[in-house]
Amino acid sequence: MTFTAKAASSAILERDGRFLLVLRRNPPSADMYAFPGGRAEPGETPEQTALREFYEETGISVRNPRLFSTYDLKTHTADGSVSSHFLLSVFRVDADRDAVAQAADDAAALGWYTVEEIRRLPVPQSVLECAERTANGE
Repeated sequence: MTFTAKAASSAILERDGRFLLVLRRNPPSADMYAFPGGRAEPGETPEQTALREFYEETGISVRNPRLFSTYDLKTHTADGSVSSHFLLSVFRVDADRDAVAQAADDAAALGWYTVEEIRRLPVPQSVLECAERTANGE
């Protein structure tokens, strides 16, 4: 079965060395922590997707999306065939310092984590890579 890559976006919000991560409720990253994000809706730009998904999952309105990284993500079945394929755009975003996050939509839970804590969580490799790069001043 051939999968057409689907567009998706996520957003990095960092405060005082901690990153806001959500615990995913649904595949393809169910039961893993990740930056808030998800699939694009028809006609959305990657930036619009990142801002919408962030709000839907955390209740925080973010702004000023800046492209940070892109990933070509494929999930494989046990026999090696591709079960999902996403082209992920990751953005850095800003938010009001007093904005309080609450888990909603696809987010089963959320929290603020340091890079050290992220290394011990079940996260996609792309999340750890982005957190480490951000913490190193990129």
